[in-house]
Amino acid sequence: MIDLNGRNRVVISNVSPMVEEGRYPAKSAEGEFVIISADVFSDGHDEIDASVLVQYPDTGEWREHDMDPSFNDRWSYRIKTEKIGKYSFVVQGWVDHYATWRKGLKKKYEAGQDLKVELLIGADLLAQALSKSTSGHKKLLNSWISTLKKTDNTEEAVMLALRDDVYQTIRQYKDKDLITVSSELIIETERKRAAYSTWYELFPRSAATAENAHGTFSDVKRLLPRVARMGFDVLYFPPIHPIGEKNRKGKNNSLSPVEGDPGSPWAIGNRTGGHKDIHPELGTLEDFKELIQEAKGQNIEIAMDIAYQCAPDHPYVQEHPQWFKWRPDGSVQYAENPPKKYEDILPINFETEDWENLWLELKSVIDYWIDKGVTIFRIDNPHTKAFPFWEWMIREVRLAHPEIIFLAEAFTRPRLMERLGKVGFNQSYTYFTWRNTKAEIEEYMNELTRSPMRYFFRPNFWPNTPDILPPALSSGGENAHIMRLILAATLSSSYGIYGPVYEFGINDPHPGKEEYTNNEKYELKHWDWSKYTRIKEIIVRVNRIRQQNKALHTTWNVTFAETTSDQILCYVKNDPDTNNRIAVVVNLDVHHLQGAHVRLPLGELGIEPGQSYKLKDLLSGSTYIWQDEWNYVQLNPFEMPAHIFTIEPNI
Repeated sequence: MIDLNGRNRVVISNVSPMVEEGRYPAKSAEGEFVIISADVFSDGHDEIDASVLVQYPDTGEWREHDMDPSFNDRWSYRIKTEKIGKYSFVVQGWVDHYATWRKGLKKKYEAGQDLKVELLIGADLLAQALSKSTSGHKKLLNSWISTLKKTDNTEEAVMLALRDDVYQTIRQYKDKDLITVSSELIIETERKRAAYSTWYELFPRSAATAENAHGTFSDVKRLLPRVARMGFDVLYFPPIHPIGEKNRKGKNNSLSPVEGDPGSPWAIGNRTGGHKDIHPELGTLEDFKELIQEAKGQNIEIAMDIAYQCAPDHPYVQEHPQWFKWRPDGSVQYAENPPKKYEDILPINFETEDWENLWLELKSVIDYWIDKGVTIFRIDNPHTKAFPFWEWMIREVRLAHPEIIFLAEAFTRPRLMERLGKVGFNQSYTYFTWRNTKAEIEEYMNELTRSPMRYFFRPNFWPNTPDILPPALSSGGENAHIMRLILAATLSSSYGIYGPVYEFGINDPHPGKEEYTNNEKYELKHWDWSKYTRIKEIIVRVNRIRQQNKALHTTWNVTFAETTSDQILCYVKNDPDTNNRIAVVVNLDVHHLQGAHVRLPLGELGIEPGQSYKLKDLLSGSTYIWQDEWNYVQLNPFEMPAHIFTIEPNI
């Protein structure tokens, strides 16, 4: 017995979006457009047709959408994912016998050939549709069949056969036994903030108004209006749990702390509690819940850091010793990333035989804080934990709470970072921090947006973190801080900064390392939150530009423009729904004035050849009139290292 339908001649392959042959859903967000596409073809020269069936998450019903053919047997449909949930879809293709016949009929008619038999073939195709038709079309189909069978008016019959309304009616009654259907795939649509978010990181313990005082959640509440005015919608804290007392680190990661050293927040747990507790000096659980609600009132979400690791005196170490690795001398293996050592942190052993209880407990940490109002989690070093755990945990959490967002803090090998995106992380840290040259930036952005990564790896660009002070910032000063901010905020629809040190331009590296000296990870800081800096002024301006321009609300629409200098980078972003067109020109040389001719892709921006167009610089307020593709720009980094233009036809 042959287990194939030999009548199905159409082949469907290379369906997109597809992540690992459909094992994982492709990602989208509310309001995003996704291109569903596939190669659809058959043997011979018959006409092919294709459609996509989509099951919508709001109603559960399946709707059919025509696909459009393009080059080389590629078919596509552009869908807008407007509802949170899972869109299931299948691509289907079939040999379109009526279209094939109609195409041949037209050629034979124009060649003056005898069409009697051809018209009878067409009548037979209409009769096949009639046998499947609803009552509403039966009378119409019968009249068309009669017309095609007439032998006294060939021209009338041909004109009828070529009519589009006749074709569209016949198309509804295709032979289902001859349709090839792809496997079912899923597009998971997440809430808007998964794709468009603006993050500010601060240490709550450094939020106090008095010097040397330990900050509290109440101090952070006082800063919320400031964070909102700066244009940030996510406020991220390092871990807020009790800090280990055993092997506590001193300033600058010293192994010899002195009295009063607060230790690293990432060394979690002591005699007062662990991952479901709050460091006593920050305040109470009620204080934290009040802060969350106060922040929501200002359109800010609190992002909580979850670091699945323990200080040596964390309760887990005594209660569940089987969850850790013990060395031959009876001591516990602390965390290492050679040559770095983390003597104040014990990694969890995901190969423990008690893994099921471990998984349940770690998930319960997330469940606990969701219950307290947290909706965004930044996960520390997820690439050092088992991928099956993340796949299970994130799936289970989001089944009950689809609004939850997970950011993967993983600066590691590409395949590991990609896997985290596939198993469920909504956003990911990236290599942007170390992409500095024009070629590096263009290559990396094209990889993120033009490769299959676009459907599972959603980038969040950070110019700095408490762990990372890249050379570009340590050597480039204020100019570099402004330039890198503009790149992060306009290339990616989600970006963040480790806030106070960034806006105050602090950039003293620890000798021989890409990190801050006198690092806030190991000591309390006192910031003058009212202090004016030019960097802060530009942050506010850039965030306002982001909010007001829909073209900057997605990462996927970036197109790079040709320039005549390696020091001048130019790219455009276009939102067709609002006709919002943005062009960004950046001087990558933070020490010298640079100029170049720039060639804008006018067709992509809707500008006709020869038409003049108006550019308004949203950073300076200046207006320019340009003509044709090539125009000249010059940028002095000590004045402003970039233009952010809106583009309008000059009418």
